[in-house]
Amino acid sequence: MKNTKYLVVLLLMQLFSVDVWGQGFGKDKLINDNWFFHLGDINYAGAEFFDHSDWKTLDLPHDWSVEQIASPDNASRTGFLPGGIGWYRKELDVPADRKGQKAYIYFEGVYNNSEVFINRKWIEKRPNGYISFMYDLSPYINWGGRNVLAVRVDHSQSADSRWYTGSGIYRDVYLVYANPVHINLWGVSYEAEVKGKNATLAIRTELNNTTDKPATLTVKQEVFDKEHRKVGSSSKNISLQGNRVETLEQSCQITSPVLWDLETPYLYTIKTLVTQNGKVIDESETHAGIRTLAFDPDKGFSLNGQNRKIKGVCIHHDGGCLGAAVTKEVWRRRLSVLKEIGCNAIRLSHNPQAPYLYDLCDELGLLVKDEAFDEWEYPKKKWITGWNNGIPGFQGSAGYFREWAERDLADMIRHDRNHPSIIMWSIGNEVDYPNDPYSHPILN
Repeated sequence: MKNTKYLVVLLLMQLFSVDVWGQGFGKDKLINDNWFFHLGDINYAGAEFFDHSDWKTLDLPHDWSVEQIASPDNASRTGFLPGGIGWYRKELDVPADRKGQKAYIYFEGVYNNSEVFINRKWIEKRPNGYISFMYDLSPYINWGGRNVLAVRVDHSQSADSRWYTGSGIYRDVYLVYANPVHINLWGVSYEAEVKGKNATLAIRTELNNTTDKPATLTVKQEVFDKEHRKVGSSSKNISLQGNRVETLEQSCQITSPVLWDLETPYLYTIKTLVTQNGKVIDESETHAGIRTLAFDPDKGFSLNGQNRKIKGVCIHHDGGCLGAAVTKEVWRRRLSVLKEIGCNAIRLSHNPQAPYLYDLCDELGLLVKDEAFDEWEYPKKKWITGWNNGIPGFQGSAGYFREWAERDLADMIRHDRNHPSIIMWSIGNEVDYPNDPYSHPILN
């Protein structure tokens, strides 16, 4: 008998926002161009002076699976396309005058089991292929000299899903420079309390001091409407100890705010400025939508006090025959057409999706049910070869769930928490097959 556990987390915050630049601090540089790629595993491909001159040159985002030939010998649910192992390498230009700053690498998504190297140094791994993540490259950078970034992607378990996943660095990549004291990754968040015709924004800013010395900082918040008129502000000081991350709380009063709604998805802009000794050392801009939510067992869902019927569809992260590396404009057209025919909500099946997709839902006025995982400790059966052929296998994310689930979930919420379109989060579903002869035991 199948036992399905389904857990939904409802978020009843009145305000969400989205960072204009995804990591929410520093100055980023898109580095999608001129990567070297090799399909297949190679020893020492993470080394600094490895010869990659005969590798394929390409621009990101990139999905190598969709470029291959479909075969009935491959798993049916992932489009009969192969996975495998791939290597990416890129030479980074890091100016000498950046020395003294922090240098981070920020990936919006790599499918999957990625390992990152810089100048032959192994940095870290990230098994989850849908999570955005960032690493500090600063200790290993040759400032003003030669720097080689390498990424190994292991999708050798290609039958690891119930839908097409793609393979490779299929979302954008950024090099981020920042002052040693800066806003933390995805560090600006806030709520709003709407009373009558006014709203109070409770803004939280996480500040990261990566130095050994304390820092006295001033954090200024300014709120602007669509016409770029300032409608609220707050300034506050904080003394931040060395090697610490601390949160500063501030509030801004907004008079007669325009609420974010399905028909009028109004977005404000919050500009966060961090100064030290009178000099701006970091800044971040965040789009913000103010609205109220309520879920009632008798009356259902209401937005801004008005009962609304949720009329939605489920979408996966891929673009059909385009593969997993899909441009923003493809999704803009898709979502616009869905809204034109009466859809007002999107369920993201079954994992965090590209950051721009949330931005589009904020902009277009679509509700979002965000999901974290498709499976937990019990893996779901997948056909390894073809469809309904042979004995199914249990490839998938369950193999690393216990080690990584809490971190993945925390990063998903921190990254996505500020969007006005999101009305609920789902942890996902877990399927147990206790009487199934092909059942997989609980992972220890």
